[in-house]
Amino acid sequence: MNGPLREREDAHALLAAEAERARAGAGRLVLLRGASGTGRSALLEAAAAHAARLGLRVLRTRCSPEDTALPFSSVLHLLGSVPEFADVGPGGDDRGSAARLWRVLRSYADEGPLMVAVDDVHLADEASRRWFVEAARRVDRLPVLLVATERSQYDIDPRPTGLSHALSPSAVRTHTLAPLTGPASARLVRAAFPTASDRWTADCVRAGAGSPLLLRALLDDLDGAPPPTAVPRTCAALYPGSYPAAVSWWLDSAGPATAEVARTLAALETASGTGPGSGPTTGRTTDAPTSSAPTTSDRAASAPTAPEPTNPDPTTTGPTGPTGPDPTALDPTSLEVTSLDAMATGLTGTDASATEALAALVADASGADPARVSGWFTAMTRLGVLRPDPDGRPRYAHPLLRDAVLSGWAPARRQDAHRAVAQAMLRRGDHLDAVARQLLGSAPAGLPWALRVLRDAAGVAARESRPEDAVRYLRRALQEPLPDDLRQRLLTELGSLEYASADTPAGIPRLAEALDLPAQPRDQVRTAIALGTALVGRGEVRTAVEVLRGLEARLAAHPDLARALQTASALLSDQDQTVRREAYRWLTDTAERSPELVGASGQALLVRYAATAGDLPAREAMRRLRTLLTEPADPLAEPFLLGTAAAVAQWADELDEAERLVERGLAGQHPSLLHPMEQALLDTRWDIAAARGAYATVLAERPEAARRTGNGPANADAHTLLALVETGRTAEARRLADTFDLRDTPDSWELNRFLYARGVLRFTEGDVAGALHDFLECGRRQSARAVLSPVVTPWRSAAAECRLVLGNPQEALALATEELRLARVWNTPRTTGRALRVLGRATRGRRGLELGEEAVAVLRDSPAEAELVSSLLAHGVQLTAVGERGRGRDHLREGAERAERLGSVRLLTYAEHALRSAGGRRTTPAHTGSGALTGSERRIAELAAEGRTNTEIAKLLHVARRTVETHLTSAYRKLGIRRRGELRGVLEDDVPRHRAG
Repeated sequence: MNGPLREREDAHALLAAEAERARAGAGRLVLLRGASGTGRSALLEAAAAHAARLGLRVLRTRCSPEDTALPFSSVLHLLGSVPEFADVGPGGDDRGSAARLWRVLRSYADEGPLMVAVDDVHLADEASRRWFVEAARRVDRLPVLLVATERSQYDIDPRPTGLSHALSPSAVRTHTLAPLTGPASARLVRAAFPTASDRWTADCVRAGAGSPLLLRALLDDLDGAPPPTAVPRTCAALYPGSYPAAVSWWLDSAGPATAEVARTLAALETASGTGPGSGPTTGRTTDAPTSSAPTTSDRAASAPTAPEPTNPDPTTTGPTGPTGPDPTALDPTSLEVTSLDAMATGLTGTDASATEALAALVADASGADPARVSGWFTAMTRLGVLRPDPDGRPRYAHPLLRDAVLSGWAPARRQDAHRAVAQAMLRRGDHLDAVARQLLGSAPAGLPWALRVLRDAAGVAARESRPEDAVRYLRRALQEPLPDDLRQRLLTELGSLEYASADTPAGIPRLAEALDLPAQPRDQVRTAIALGTALVGRGEVRTAVEVLRGLEARLAAHPDLARALQTASALLSDQDQTVRREAYRWLTDTAERSPELVGASGQALLVRYAATAGDLPAREAMRRLRTLLTEPADPLAEPFLLGTAAAVAQWADELDEAERLVERGLAGQHPSLLHPMEQALLDTRWDIAAARGAYATVLAERPEAARRTGNGPANADAHTLLALVETGRTAEARRLADTFDLRDTPDSWELNRFLYARGVLRFTEGDVAGALHDFLECGRRQSARAVLSPVVTPWRSAAAECRLVLGNPQEALALATEELRLARVWNTPRTTGRALRVLGRATRGRRGLELGEEAVAVLRDSPAEAELVSSLLAHGVQLTAVGERGRGRDHLREGAERAERLGSVRLLTYAEHALRSAGGRRTTPAHTGSGALTGSERRIAELAAEGRTNTEIAKLLHVARRTVETHLTSAYRKLGIRRRGELRGVLEDDVPRHRAG
């Protein structure tokens, strides 16, 4: 694509003036200098055409490195274009040959004014260069304009001195061609694509990097794909490939050392430009900000894309100086053009320390001089090839330019460069993640340090909840030559992480491959448990149990490991009622015959089984579990014991103890290994939050991150649905409920939990018959699993309330009576109080009042605040119905106040309606101070007051950082403070009042 020369008017004026001077009989050397691709040759051609129009005879030559073997070859090409002088050749005497060639030039001048055009004089042979210098000294009295172009670009290997070095300033006029400014480049783009948007134009300008050569080559390639087609990021998307060819020529002209540095930088960028912790840096990971306010980088990352400027016209910019246009002359709304102008002219500042650090790294990896590399960075930034990133490090101006720089490198050489960069980064102590990213692009070499870096980086990524990065590192590590036992361990970790990062199809075959490799028995057990967990997640419960039992049969010499597999089998069988019955029948029979064969974790599962079957009181269950927790446990079996004990403690209203067990269990989880207890512990954490009525906690951690069995709902979905209902967001709850088609959902305890939650939603929406169906179906499924106790889901109480609304009091009474019987077996305030409340409503009369009053009294000692509110409201309605309006209103007001503190819009709405019906109204308390904080808010606020960061609190409590921020924001509002530093004083001041209350 040819077009007019941009921003070369001053050079044209100089050459025109010198041509007129030559016509008048006074010659001179004009030296046009500039970097590769700035248009020196095109300007020389334009000058020659102008001289010819003025009547000057034009002699021209283009110097080439292939001609340097023959002295005066460039001069001979210049003068030999005329037939009568074709036999001119150098003799043995250089001085004599030079004189003879000079006489030839003078003979031309005697015939009329002459322009001698020499392109790329820096490539001329040494004898020709000396001749041109000597000619420049003599042409001042001849009608000869000598114009030469010379490359003047900063390279890693220093170039020889230029042509003007030995000349007096009066004998030469030197003009340096600057790179194109942003507006000039934009005009070129719009000349080719008049309908191009500002954003598309800016993208082209960045890829052109201020070089007319590169920009025109790019526009040639884009001719068949005009906007709005996006500007490609890789050369593979370009045709016919003029742009990568131009970049390759640009690199070749810079020499092998510069090309090596340029490509090393490009290779480093491709590896460091993705993901957290990216980029070549000597820093270490730092903790996140301690406040919930977003950081500068957070704001930049989350900021919406700026709208395109309203018809900015870069052709109307003001006058330009030697380094580019005056930024004040640009339309301030034209963000792209303004930033591009700053990029092209090198006005954007860089961080010197970041640049020097990067230069040292690239120099170490490429074998270059660090000082020259740093200088090259500066020069390329001025040209527009590089531009500083937000940290001040120079990077290629556009991904397409970077890809073109790399495209000329053989894959093996590129892989060598990645390894060299990684090794250099390791030597200088760079972040482990950055080193590993470089190794991803390297070829396997059997280097111990490389394998160690990849494994360690994978472990860090897994601990930091970056499974995708950990997967990439482990996949690369497995390409190294490995012994079978190490390969088995890495395959287990990789398969676990692939499954956890939603790449289930890859994870399960990987785990199966690991299980087939020879390994230590303990490693085989870890692999089998991981594979079983993955299979259950895909709905293949029986297959999972068979895998575990198959390995168990081979571990007769390792009873501890066999017990761990037995426990895992029983736990995984929970997802299928048929397999569950078989597993627990075997576990029960074995425990009766030989208790030592099931171990502490197996006995804990039996305690849990008896609790759900309604055969064991809470006090006895906790006594047994606490005894089991004191026994020595194998590390493989301990998670099962902790997770089981945490679940039972939550049912037993020992919520603080349950939280401690969950935290202990999660802390012991291997971040790179799939284990069923990790999800079980997370589920128990959801259960604890729900039991406390901590709806903010439940809703802050949305269920999208939760594991789901097959296509069915997870426990997190059920709790989220209930929390949405309680907080009055029924429309959102309905959308979540409609996400799942339960007709095709495989059997699981999570499905039962979700059926109960959907029943609550339907009841709230007024679909009482639909709610009753869900509650009864939940009960049918739980009973088939021998789960009879209301500790899991109180479906009988919920169904009884539906029966009451539908006018079936006898059926409601039967359900509520059975619920209370089972609740008294377990005998905790939460289950008993809830059952008493519903039975009181179903019984009615004086006995009903007594049951309602007992429910309130029992629940006052319970951490289940929502159940207490429900009982207060139910009993208040009972009292007002029998004429005790004063006492009834007191209960309703207390229930309303507690509902508001709890954040339950549903219960608060019901309370206010009941109060109005009872002829009363609610006084509005001041819900401030530490007494207004929920349990979760208080714990997080106290940790923050101790000086812990949000990240530390999240890790300590095993919650998301967002959850911590949500609770702190709520705590600040309730405490009437604005800064983290005020927490300690406010909490200390409120301690006496809180205790007194």
